[in-house]
Amino acid sequence: MNHEAFKAVGIDIEDALSRVMGNEVLLQSLLKTYAEDDQFSILEDALRHQDSQRAINACHCLKGMCGNLSMTKLFELFTQQLAYLREGNWDEAEKLMPQIEKSHYAILSAVQNGSLNEFQNATVLQ
Repeated sequence: MNHEAFKAVGIDIEDALSRVMGNEVLLQSLLKTYAEDDQFSILEDALRHQDSQRAINACHCLKGMCGNLSMTKLFELFTQQLAYLREGNWDEAEKLMPQIEKSHYAILSAVQNGSLNEFQNATVLQ
């Protein structure tokens, strides 16, 4: 498990490992489950079709997964987006998508490849 790659994309690897009692195999499995989950595509579709309830549900689910997996930057972004969605502030919720997408896809790359690949120079943590 490439700890530095995961840290670079915004995963607090020490915290994540503490949640699974140091079991790296379990953590990798949970990260892979996140990578294979369809909630992100559901969120994108809900935003595209302005389906507020589906967007709220998907964002809430993603926020929870990111929190449980110590994906700190993405968790913060989903927390903010969820607040906007619940307020009915659709424009602000949509404005967060470029940052969310960048962080999400960087994490997917790290999970799927164990390294940063094309995201090596990404400034995900800013």
